[in-house]
Amino acid sequence: MIERELAELLVDLVEKVGLLRRDLQHRKDLEKYEGRVARIEQKVSALAERLSSDDAELAKALRTAWQLPARSLAFRNAEHQKKDGG
Repeated sequence: MIERELAELLVDLVEKVGLLRRDLQHRKDLEKYEGRVARIEQKVSALAERLSSDDAELAKALRTAWQLPARSLAFRNAEHQKKDGG
């Protein structure tokens, strides 16, 4: 089991890389980096798969952070606002 703080940092990292991938898509630059992005996706998928038996919630958060980084960021911001009472 991964510490919650470490899990949050890991999701944040995957989210940022997912946002970069999305930006590359929008700028039509993704094909230049397609091989590298594919290898990153394989590693994220393998990590999520490995974690899924111990922490299904974290595995789901990692997959969402990679596949839908804007949704992941919006969800985390909403959770943060709930914790801050606003």
